[in-house]
Amino acid sequence: MLRELYSKHVFPCLCDWAMSSKDLHPLRKQSLRNVSGRVLEIGFGTGLNLPFYPEDVEEVYAVDVNPEMAPKALARIEKVSFPVQHHVISGEALPMENDSFDFVVSTFTLCSIAKVEQAIGEIWRVLRPGGGFCFLEHGLSSDPSVASWQTRLNPIQQVLGDGCHLNRPMEQIVRSQPFEVGPIQTFYLEGVPRVIGCLYQEQAFKPA
Repeated sequence: MLRELYSKHVFPCLCDWAMSSKDLHPLRKQSLRNVSGRVLEIGFGTGLNLPFYPEDVEEVYAVDVNPEMAPKALARIEKVSFPVQHHVISGEALPMENDSFDFVVSTFTLCSIAKVEQAIGEIWRVLRPGGGFCFLEHGLSSDPSVASWQTRLNPIQQVLGDGCHLNRPMEQIVRSQPFEVGPIQTFYLEGVPRVIGCLYQEQAFKPA
């Protein structure tokens, strides 16, 4: 009961506050720099990516599993010029047709999806041939000392972060589908502990 109350009433506000950091703005802009056409964003949250979408986006189909994120998300949707369809559904079982999106966007989302391999499979399925998967995620560090602390603190993070994992091997997860992707950028976000600030960022493509 307490965990459900936290998830519904505390975490959405905490998440919006933490993820609104201006330090993330350049990273969001970089992730979305080439996005165009029809876009699916999984883990839409409170809509913090919206100001960083390029002008040539035709439509964003936004999905998030937590209904309590919706009020802030809908308020931000009203401020953008392109159409946004908002739906409360999980990224693990998407109702869209195969090959139906030009781009799929995921920022700080794959850490908290319970069946993340299934979600990556869904991303692959709905992305059209030649389409791009743009991701900005945090995950397992390649530094053994950091990684060991990530593993130790992961049970606490899963409670505080409403299912978020500190130690998911993001590159391995992305490469579980046959995307065309070069070296994935990995780096630490300045100003935060390395256990939560190990970031992965890249644009991967479904072969045409």
